[in-house]
Amino acid sequence: MRVLGVDPGLTRCGLGVVEGGGGRLSMVAVGVVRTPAHSDTGERLVFLSDQLDLWLDRFEPEAIALERVYAAEHVPTVMTTAQASAVALLAGARRGLPVVMHTPTEVKASVTGSGRADKAQVTAMVTRILGLAVAPKPADAADALALAICHLWRGAGNDRLALAAASERARLKAVR
Repeated sequence: MRVLGVDPGLTRCGLGVVEGGGGRLSMVAVGVVRTPAHSDTGERLVFLSDQLDLWLDRFEPEAIALERVYAAEHVPTVMTTAQASAVALLAGARRGLPVVMHTPTEVKASVTGSGRADKAQVTAMVTRILGLAVAPKPADAADALALAICHLWRGAGNDRLALAAASERARLKAVR
């Protein structure tokens, strides 16, 4: 399975594509889309949308893992992060791709074993898990890869549970 991880942001949006099945994961691509803070918000969102479309066309992921926006004290930052998240949600919906949101705590716990890990620990584990020679930089890029890893590890289990539940419902329906 191939997953596009998106660490949403209007100034810097991390993108990372990870592929894998079973226990082996590999990085396909990683990068950061940057938009100038002095530009019009609408223009920045259009640029981000165009870049996401390019990544979706080029790497053909089967799912998008998106960091869930959480409330912070600085409302303008939350707003622009939410706007960038909406662009990723829209891009996935237009292509019929599942877009699954993971909280920062879920991602940290999945990748490092601790929901309280700091950015350096997440980057170190992403580097190790993917067998990279060099740590991905900036942190937005590492976070995007961590999101994709989280989805591949957690999502696969959730997908299996959903399939098992659907199978059981079908079996019970057939028995009635």
